[in-house]
Amino acid sequence: MADARFPIGKFERKGPHAAAERARLIESIAAAPGKFRAAVKGLSEAQLDTPYRDGGWTVRQLIHHVADSHMNSYVRFRLAMTEDDPTIKGYDEKLWAELPDARTAPVEISLEMLDALHRRWVLLMKSFGPEDFARTMRHSQNGPMTLDDSLGLYEWHGRHHTAHITSLRAAKNW
Repeated sequence: MADARFPIGKFERKGPHAAAERARLIESIAAAPGKFRAAVKGLSEAQLDTPYRDGGWTVRQLIHHVADSHMNSYVRFRLAMTEDDPTIKGYDEKLWAELPDARTAPVEISLEMLDALHRRWVLLMKSFGPEDFARTMRHSQNGPMTLDDSLGLYEWHGRHHTAHITSLRAAKNW
C-alpha cells in the first residue's frame, strides 16, 4: 500500500448525491458496525494494542475513535436538522485517542455503541428527503458542509478505518 494512512484514498466530496447513491451510502453506514466486528474478530489483546502503521493508533484506539467520531456526527446531523446552519464544534481527535479509555477499554464497549448508534443514525437518515440532505452546518475546522457532504464523509470514514485494520491483519498474516 502506497500510503498506510489512507488505504482507500483520501476523502473527496462528491455531493449532492442522487437518491440511489444516497441509499447506497446509508446502507454502507448501516453495515459498518458489522464490518468492524469482523475486522477485529479473534484478535488478541496484544494484537488490539498493535499500531496499524508506524506512528499510528492501535487497533483498539481506532475502534474507540470511530465510536467517538460517529457519535459526534450523529449529533451534528440532529443539530443540522433542528437549527438553521448551526456552527459545529470540532474536537482534537488525537487527544481523545490518547485518553485512558481509548487506550485501554475493551473494544466491545465501542462495538456495542456503534451497533446502537448506527441503527439510530440510519433510522434518522432514512426519514430524510432530498431537501434535508441539502441542509447545512458550519464546521469550526472544515467550514460549510451539507448533510450530503457529511453522509459521504462518514461512509468513507467507516471504510477507511476498517481498511486500516484489515490491511494490518493482512500485513501481519493474522
